[in-house]
Amino acid sequence: MPNEIVLSMKNISKTFPGVRALDHVDFTLRSGEIHALMGENGAGKSTLIKVLTGVEEFESGEIKIEGESQMIINHSPQEAQEHGISTVYQEVNLCPNLSVAENLFIGREPKRAGLIDWKTMNRKAAELLSKLDMNIDVTKALENYSIALQQMIAIARAVDMSAKVLILDEPTSSLDDNEVEKLFRLMKRLKADGVGIIFVTHFLEQVYEVCDKITVLRNGGLVGEYEVEKLPRVQLVAKMMGKDFDDLEAIKKEGKTAGKSSEAVIDAKGIGRQGTIKPYDLQIYKGEVIGLTGLLGSGRSELARSLYGADKPDSGELKVNGKTVVLHTPLDAMMAGMAYLPENRKEEGIVADLSVRENLILALQAKRGMFHPIGSKEQEELANKYVKLLQIKTASLDTPVRSLSGGNQQKVILGRWLLTDPDFLILDEPTRGIDVGTKTEIQKLVVQLAKEGVTVMFISSEIEEMIRTCSRMAVLRDREKVSELMEDELDQNHIMKAIAGGGTDE
Repeated sequence: MPNEIVLSMKNISKTFPGVRALDHVDFTLRSGEIHALMGENGAGKSTLIKVLTGVEEFESGEIKIEGESQMIINHSPQEAQEHGISTVYQEVNLCPNLSVAENLFIGREPKRAGLIDWKTMNRKAAELLSKLDMNIDVTKALENYSIALQQMIAIARAVDMSAKVLILDEPTSSLDDNEVEKLFRLMKRLKADGVGIIFVTHFLEQVYEVCDKITVLRNGGLVGEYEVEKLPRVQLVAKMMGKDFDDLEAIKKEGKTAGKSSEAVIDAKGIGRQGTIKPYDLQIYKGEVIGLTGLLGSGRSELARSLYGADKPDSGELKVNGKTVVLHTPLDAMMAGMAYLPENRKEEGIVADLSVRENLILALQAKRGMFHPIGSKEQEELANKYVKLLQIKTASLDTPVRSLSGGNQQKVILGRWLLTDPDFLILDEPTRGIDVGTKTEIQKLVVQLAKEGVTVMFISSEIEEMIRTCSRMAVLRDREKVSELMEDELDQNHIMKAIAGGGTDE
């Protein structure tokens, strides 16, 4: 029956070394309900899903599923499937080289005389997809179809395996608007059939379009469960970020625009990349610190990467210092006077086995080219200069960078880019995971660089440091630049309203 509880999770706790990932979390799902599970990075969403699907064990609490007389503990995704819990991930985990029909019935193929009954399997596959308004050739390999269709096929497989609970983990992150609309039609159809759907997403617009309820997690704890129509967007943002914006004062900003001029260093018109960031216009001026703000998944990093050419845009025009440029590679961006400190320093920043000195001179050497090697004396002089300037704590210049603390590794990457003397410096989460003292040092350095005429793009999940550091902010929502906030609007209230997409009553 509709609205009956199909899944109940109570007092779920899970600890990883040094981290309380889930702290007595409750979650309830009813049949015929689309329930959004929301929270910023590290909130506990993924851990809760992993506990439910048997990927991780939980330490305390209970899970009950409709039709089971006792609490259940899933030890694997297969066991979760047997209890009627299916998950469709952002990355479709099917076999692209097999046919659609084979993917739908893999491991449970209809057989005749011990052999696969292809005719029956293809017929059943076509009937199953037809019920879900998908009329495609099921004998073709899965790889012939779009990511959106592949996800719908994965959903169809889950539904055909009698899923009572369907978990959709970031299913729309690689889809365009038309594909999202098709997915939503399928979700609404499954809802009408009584399936309970857990929808994990970062996109606010989508939550308010398709969901009935929202559960918000923050720092491993339950903030609350809410009916969508009774929770204004700006309040949802506040609950996710843990801010009561009515009583927080904006941090005073002094002298941040001292270096700014009317000279545009970056002039982007219609820059975009399908499935990653919608076309945007953005002008950034010499000596300015411009922030990119928005919830996780809003497109902040994607916009930065499109500007730098790390993800090549497929539309628009970019001018750097008044000259039209086409950035085929990050090296092109470096030659144009740009520098980029990526969000993931472990994978895209440090070269762990190289020394502090080698890491520091890496970008400058790439810019000069392999036929102009930097001599050992110059390497030492440059490395010493930036170790002192950034107060990098290291035993010596030849210490492997992996031996340094996270904050000092971050300083090494920052020093690497400052060595190239950039006109435009992109800093994506430069203070994440480092101590308060180092954070303050980096923030002061950013403001000082702007005073000296360097143009900085600053991305951070912490609103306070954005207010403290930036002279202007571009606001992103659902992979689209939706507005800009000037210096007199940089306070908690304005920023949260802009991120949420309207006033407190929306």
